[in-house]
Amino acid sequence: MVAVVGPTATGKSDLALDLAEALADRGRPGEVVNADASQLYRGMDVGTAKVPLDQRRGVPHHQLDVLDVTEEASVAAYQRHARADLAAVAARGGTPLLVGGSGLYVRAVLDELDLPGTDPAVRARLEAEAADVGPAALHARLAAVDPAAASAILPGNVRRVVRALEVVEITGRPFTATLPTGRPAMPSVRLGLTLPRPVLDERIAARVDAMWASGLVDEVRRLEAAGLRRGRTASRAVGYAQVLDLLDGRLTDSQARADTVRATRRLARRQERWFARDQRVVWLDAAAPDLLDRALAVVDAVDSLDDVDAVDAADAGPAADGAQRPGP
Repeated sequence: MVAVVGPTATGKSDLALDLAEALADRGRPGEVVNADASQLYRGMDVGTAKVPLDQRRGVPHHQLDVLDVTEEASVAAYQRHARADLAAVAARGGTPLLVGGSGLYVRAVLDELDLPGTDPAVRARLEAEAADVGPAALHARLAAVDPAAASAILPGNVRRVVRALEVVEITGRPFTATLPTGRPAMPSVRLGLTLPRPVLDERIAARVDAMWASGLVDEVRRLEAAGLRRGRTASRAVGYAQVLDLLDGRLTDSQARADTVRATRRLARRQERWFARDQRVVWLDAAAPDLLDRALAVVDAVDSLDDVDAVDAADAGPAADGAQRPGP
């Protein structure tokens, strides 16, 4: 299978569609499996840059519009459903294309990753405890039961501290025992799209302007009526949180737009750092006029090898595309 990853606004969806069509010409039609957490939500279209149905070129897409905005996204559930979709595409003789910038979701599919479920009662109790005694005390409790996890999680990151303690309580094992091992769960080639930061920043600003022009504010109003504010995951998505503040009068229109640009740029930096750690990603210049040819060359090179999982950026990346790995 092929994964197309990298920061937001680098053109992952367009490349995936081009790859799907090119592979169809070879008798291995591509089907897209979404790996963008926000695109899981029905109705979150404009603000997530979801490819409209009439622009998908007939390429099947999976893991889009599978959650209501009131539901909380679960990496464990996504892992289960996305892997089933990928297996079904392969069984039909197609090429699965995992496409998105949500790093943990991509990793959950491609690598061996134990994802314990959640216990709403345990989580609610831990969140109440955090509010009562403060983040520092809860972090100290984590340090007592899982020192490795505590050293890797900042005391102020209450959400992650709560999750770590929840996993310890419901599994009886350290939270660190459930973290990614780096061992692949399935054969894949991982294509990463990269752009110089000034170029990417300009693209992000242009994309936010386009979202506003395409009716993002009206989209959020409609989703608000459908219960967006009750959805802890959906309501915090970049763009949606800012528009909710606009509707509440906490931000002006220009402030909400500017905050969305800044938040999206921060998101892109986090995505760059996440994927840059994976030495198996072959980086491609997203602005290259022959991007599709370069991507196909990497896929062909991997297809010719006996052990697909041995391929990393050192094997195919620089020779294939000359792109620079994203900086820290």
